Amino acid sequence: MARILTNCTHGKEDPERATLPFVVGNVAATADQEAVVLLTIEGVWLATRCYADGIQKEGFQPLKEVMDAFVANGGQIWACGACTKPRGIAEADLISGAKIVTAANVVEFMASGAATLDF
Repeated sequence: MARILTNCTHGKEDPERATLPFVVGNVAATADQEAVVLLTIEGVWLATRCYADGIQKEGFQPLKEVMDAFVANGGQIWACGACTKPRGIAEADLISGAKIVTAANVVEFMASGAATLDF
């Protein structure tokens, strides 16, 4: 099984860049690959309840639908702890399928052979 990590640094301010990591991650997850979308910088807001509602780039499915499919297909959503803390985001604020992780978690995943892609 391959490991795929896509990094999402955007939220509402760039719907296309917020959606694409989940599109790629969903393709990987549906192909039975271990797929993680790492949310960093403004992307961490996507891990919070109701934030993705209404985000849609023309030509794409609504982001909430893509995210829900990603999690349903076994994908994991990781929110960067160093990015969530200054934004006041805690575990209690997160959507189902999301968790706050440390840099050590990310480094371990990459060191174990994960292919990475940034958006």
